[in-house]
Amino acid sequence: MSAVAHDPSAHPGQFGTDYDAVVIGAGFSGLAMLHHLREIGLRTIVLEGEEDLGGTWWVNRYPGVRTDSEYSYYSFSFSKEVRDEWTWSERYPSGPEVLAYLRFVADRLDLRKDIRFDSRVQSATYDEDRNLWLVQLQDGQSVTTHYLVSAMGVLSQPILPDIPGIESFRGEVHHTAQWPREGVDLAGKRVGLIGLGASGIQVVPVVAPLAGEFFVFQRTPNYVVETTNSPVSEADMQWLREHYDEVYEQAANHPFGVAMQPAEHGALEVDAQRRREIFESKWNEGGFHFANECFNDLATNHESSELASEFIRSKIREIVRDPATAELLSPRGYSFNGKRVPTGHGYYDAFNLEHVHLIDTQSTPISAITPAGVRVGDTEYPLDVLIFATGFDAMTGTLTKIDIVGRGGRTLRDKWQQDGLKSNLGINANGFPNFFMSLGPQTPYSNLIVPIQLGAQWLQRALRWAQEHDLDYFEATPESEEWWRQETERTGRATVMYTEGKKAKAWFLGENVPGKPEEFQVYMGGGQVYQAYCRELEADDYAALRHRAERNAAVGV
Repeated sequence: MSAVAHDPSAHPGQFGTDYDAVVIGAGFSGLAMLHHLREIGLRTIVLEGEEDLGGTWWVNRYPGVRTDSEYSYYSFSFSKEVRDEWTWSERYPSGPEVLAYLRFVADRLDLRKDIRFDSRVQSATYDEDRNLWLVQLQDGQSVTTHYLVSAMGVLSQPILPDIPGIESFRGEVHHTAQWPREGVDLAGKRVGLIGLGASGIQVVPVVAPLAGEFFVFQRTPNYVVETTNSPVSEADMQWLREHYDEVYEQAANHPFGVAMQPAEHGALEVDAQRRREIFESKWNEGGFHFANECFNDLATNHESSELASEFIRSKIREIVRDPATAELLSPRGYSFNGKRVPTGHGYYDAFNLEHVHLIDTQSTPISAITPAGVRVGDTEYPLDVLIFATGFDAMTGTLTKIDIVGRGGRTLRDKWQQDGLKSNLGINANGFPNFFMSLGPQTPYSNLIVPIQLGAQWLQRALRWAQEHDLDYFEATPESEEWWRQETERTGRATVMYTEGKKAKAWFLGENVPGKPEEFQVYMGGGQVYQAYCRELEADDYAALRHRAERNAAVGV
C-alpha cells in the first residue's frame, strides 16, 4: 500500500505542509494520539510499518502472550461508545483479545482512514528554515509535517544475546517479538528457551505441555507473582461501565497506574504473623496486588523488599516439588522489585512436569549455540526449536534505530550518546522543535495505558494552546532537561530499584543491553507525581517547552 494513498497537496495542512501532524506507530499510543489531535482540527496521519494496527499487540503473538494488568484498567476511558459497547472476556486479556479491542477502537472511532500501513519510517529531519519535519519512508516516499509524534512504543525493539554460534543452529529459531503469524508446531519437539523476563515467563506454562522435551536456560531467576485468570461475567462488565470513571481516576492517581488501594503500612510496622497474613492474602488475590497492596515500602526499603523476597521463595518451595529446582528458581542475588515484577499463570507449576528441565546458566554459562542445539559448559542439549525471549532495547531503542535529525543536523541518537538521556518530562528534547514522544524515556514506570491516554490529552491541550497563541514551535529548554534528568535520577536512586536493578541487570536501568549507559530509562517517582508535573508545565503556559528566544519574544523581552 502506498504511504500516502491520496494527494496531500489537494488538501494541505493548515501550516502549509502535507499534514499538521504525523504520528509514527498505530498501537495504543498512536490511536490515542490520532483521536485527540483530530479532535482539535489537526490534519493528522499515522504511519505504521506493519500491515495492520496494534503495535506491540500485533507484533507479539508468541504462545501465552497476555496483559499483566487486569481488564478493568487496561483500556481507554475517553470514549463512552467504546466503553459501553466493548466486552472483555478474561481478567487478564490475551494478546488476541487486546488486538481485537484495538481494532474495535479504531473502527468505532473511524481511525483507519487516517492510518497508512506498510509505511515504515526511515528518517525524520527538521528543516529549520521552513520550521517543518520531512519524514522519509523506506519505500522512497516522503511527507512533510508541522508536528511529529513518536508513538513507537517502549518494548518493540527486540535484542538477541551475544552468544557464539548463534547463526549456526540448523533447527527453527524464533524470537518472541517476531513469532510467525501462522504459528509454530511445537508438539513433541525438543524445545529450548533462552530468556526469562515477562515474555519468557508467559511462554513457559503454555509451551511446557506441548513439547516433547523442554529445556529452560535460566541465567537470572525472577520473582514471579502468580495469579489466576477468571472469566469476566456480564455483571462484571455492567459494574465496570457504571463505575469506569472512578476506576480510571483511581488508576491515574496510583503510582503504578493501577486501580488499587495503596497500602497504609510498611512491612516493618506489623509483626511477623500479621505480615505473613497480608502477604498471603495479596498473593492469593494475584498479580500486581501483591506488589502494590501489601505494604507501602516494598519499593523503597531494602529490608521490606527482602521480606517480600523470602515470602515468594517460600511459595516457590511450596509449589515446586523438586527442592533443587525450587532453589534454582529462587532469586538470591537481588531482592524483590530489582526487576519489573512479572505475573505468572502456572509458571512455577510447569517445572513439576518431568520433561521440563531447568538449566542453570548462571553458575555454568552458555558456551555456544551449535548446529544441533545449545552447549552449556561441556554439555550439549540437542534441540529442534530454539526460542529467544531475550527482551528489548527498552524506552530508547525505537527512537535511536531511525534517524531523527534535529537542529544543526544532530540526531537524537547522538544527543543521548554524547550528553546522556535528556528530555523534558519525556515529552520533548532540546534541539528537536515540535517533536513529541508518547511514552518517551523518563516517563513513568507504570501500567502504560494510563500515561498513554493522559499524555495524548495533555498534548492535545498543549497544541491547542499553541494555536490560540500563534506559537510556531515547542522545544524543551536546556534547563528543563537538566532538571528532569536530575529528578529522574534522584527519585530512582531513592528506590530499591537502583541497587537491586543493577544486580539483576534490569532493563529500566539499561543494564540488559551491552554497552548501553547505566541511566534510569523511566521515572520512578510515581505516575501521579509525574502527572502533577505535567499540570504544572501546563499552568505555566508551557514555558519550559518553549525555546528561550521564542519565549522572550512572546513576552516582549
